[in-house]
Amino acid sequence: MRQPDTGFVSSLPATARADGGDPPSAPLSKPAKAIWLGWILLVVPYFIAALFARKGHGLTAFGDIFQCAAALFACAGLFINTLSSDRRSRAFWALVGLGCFCWLSGQVLCSFYELVLHQEAPNPFSGDIVIFLHPVPMIAALALKPHDRRDDVSARVGVIDFGLLLLWWIYLYLFVVIPWQFIAPNLDAYGVTFDYLQAIENFVVVIGFGVVFARTKGEWRSIYGHLFGASLLYAVGSYIIDRTIDASVYYTGGLFDLPLLASLVWFGSAGLVAYQLQPQKEAEVAPALRENPWPARLAALTVFSIPVMALWSAWSSRDASSIRLFRASVTQVALLVAGLLLFVRQRIVNNDRLRLLQASRNAFESLKQFQAQLIQNEKLISIGQLAAGAAHEINNPLTGILGYSDLLADDPTLGERPRATADKIRTLARRIKAHVTSLLSFARRVPSEKAEIDINVVVGTALNLTGFDVHGKNIEIVSVPDSEIPPVTGDANQILQVFFNLISNAVDAMEEGGGGRLTIRTAHRLSKAIVEVSDTGPGIAAPLQVFDPFYTTKPVGKGTGLGLSICYGIVQDHNGHIYCFNRPEGGATFVVELPLAPASAAKSLKPAATAASRDESSGVLQAVAKDHSQRPEED
Repeated sequence: MRQPDTGFVSSLPATARADGGDPPSAPLSKPAKAIWLGWILLVVPYFIAALFARKGHGLTAFGDIFQCAAALFACAGLFINTLSSDRRSRAFWALVGLGCFCWLSGQVLCSFYELVLHQEAPNPFSGDIVIFLHPVPMIAALALKPHDRRDDVSARVGVIDFGLLLLWWIYLYLFVVIPWQFIAPNLDAYGVTFDYLQAIENFVVVIGFGVVFARTKGEWRSIYGHLFGASLLYAVGSYIIDRTIDASVYYTGGLFDLPLLASLVWFGSAGLVAYQLQPQKEAEVAPALRENPWPARLAALTVFSIPVMALWSAWSSRDASSIRLFRASVTQVALLVAGLLLFVRQRIVNNDRLRLLQASRNAFESLKQFQAQLIQNEKLISIGQLAAGAAHEINNPLTGILGYSDLLADDPTLGERPRATADKIRTLARRIKAHVTSLLSFARRVPSEKAEIDINVVVGTALNLTGFDVHGKNIEIVSVPDSEIPPVTGDANQILQVFFNLISNAVDAMEEGGGGRLTIRTAHRLSKAIVEVSDTGPGIAAPLQVFDPFYTTKPVGKGTGLGLSICYGIVQDHNGHIYCFNRPEGGATFVVELPLAPASAAKSLKPAATAASRDESSGVLQAVAKDHSQRPEED
């Protein structure tokens, strides 16, 4: 009887992790226990029976049952990894398990002849094709490379290349072996061609696992090492069985089957080791400047070898005409399938090149836009420095104006009218000084330093800074502060920049529509401080894109497309959230959520409904009514 061949891999009874494992006193995990039980209950009894039991029907039944049990153990150990969350890992273990299941199917059919029909399996055996092709899913599994973090088009091209190699193996079996089994039966020719082709196939699998074992590291290297060792053990065991069959000394249940059975157990153990380790993908490394050309070369060699073999069969072979006709038909079908695979491969490559070309164009356009924005930002920085310098120079005479106005306003010798005029001068000078101080504070370059800050004060400073921009634009500013809001932890200058940008954008949006209302609310719920900036402008065209760098709807020269992106980064750096939406009644709302200071957060964990009701009853404050409504008279 021809024994099935597992070109498949089993697993070493490894119970410790690659990082050194558990201490000897630690209890074994369930996968480790299953591994030890597999080796103790399957390999050890088989070895004892093969040494001491007599040849006969009982030993044959024992050998068939234990080989099926070992194959079931392998399938269970492999298929359990299909529960992985990673798509390629699931496919990898499913394909390896499928190959093992094919081997099990051939073994069950062989056992049916020996245990139920009480006769040796026929030779040629109808299940040989299933046994021969069972390494094919393994070769496909190798193409998936579950250890590789990259998941790009090159992986799909690799699958197509390996698909061509798989087609070549199927074609070889149909071309070399099948004619001697069905077309012109010849037992000797069938045995020789099957044995040699099977040996080549087994060692191709061994080489494949050896290559990935050499190229990986960490936990995946340990797993591939088990698979490589089991496939090598199977290849050697299969060769031993084939030689003993040719020498007519083989019998089921003997020591000749021990390497094959051990490879099955090792194969299942490899799956259990993988299940225990739960290996992660390897860290992505920079791709090589030049891709490995050998997969494509082997695929091309595969395609070109098919017609070459057909020409050899037609011109040089001395086989019967029926065999040559069968081989020519098989060649035509194989060429059709190979042509389809090549078409798919070329389509994938072309799409990938078009994608890369478009990505290069987009990158070039972004680079030009970024360069233009850098130039614009440099101009803005220069203007800001000039403004800060001018504000500093204004601040010095303002001090004198305030001093003299104080003297005049407090001078009892002056009349009522001059003193009232001096008081107005003092009031306006103080307002100017407050604006100048805020401008200098905003423009000052200081290192980021987070401390507890009053969010209402920061919002008020931002309103004060934008006060000049609002003047004369028919825009009403409404502030609804939460007087009980606890402090937040953050950098005052950076948070000020966020609210300054949000308010400035809202003012620009409402200016296009001829004016409107800007409402700023502060509140706190649970452990968060919440600031809402709402306007009655035209709304946001693309709310999901406003925080992208360089996205702007403003005309060229006015908007840089970086303001909201910078705001998003600042809020994220403060462990907060910023988002926006269009209001049903018109306009847009930006919401900034910042975590409260740790000491304050513990005291403010109240139901959200309480905070909401407090917001509704807080009323509306015309915080800048005096500052803005009286400005025309002051000017």
